[in-house]
Amino acid sequence: MKNLLIYILTFFALSCSVNDDSVKDYQELLPIETAQLPQTVTVGIPEDVLLTYLRPTNCHAYNDIYYVKNENERMVAIVSTYFASNNNCSALDTETQATFRFKATETGMYTFKFWQGKNNEGDDEYLIYEVEAIE
Repeated sequence: MKNLLIYILTFFALSCSVNDDSVKDYQELLPIETAQLPQTVTVGIPEDVLLTYLRPTNCHAYNDIYYVKNENERMVAIVSTYFASNNNCSALDTETQATFRFKATETGMYTFKFWQGKNNEGDDEYLIYEVEAIE
């Protein structure tokens, strides 16, 4: 019985490959075209932030929102899944929207940096908004 268990575990360990070249799907950041958010928020009250971005092809699908906090600064981008294994990708450049909720935890200014892609030098560019949080 013990040998059978060892045999089964060995079989599964050797039959699985992490180097599967057939999987060509991956995640890709998409630039944010516009963002709609209030100029002032109240601490503790959630507010919706509306993002508009371009869906470049029918092989791109919304996955998530990239959201990084650093003190009172927020960096935001759209995460898409690109299904490269679909060999019938067509250009779309369709405006698409996504939302997330923001809740200020303290008074003061919050800076939102919405990623808009890279410039010709390869540097990240951002659409920057400042929002004041009040009591």
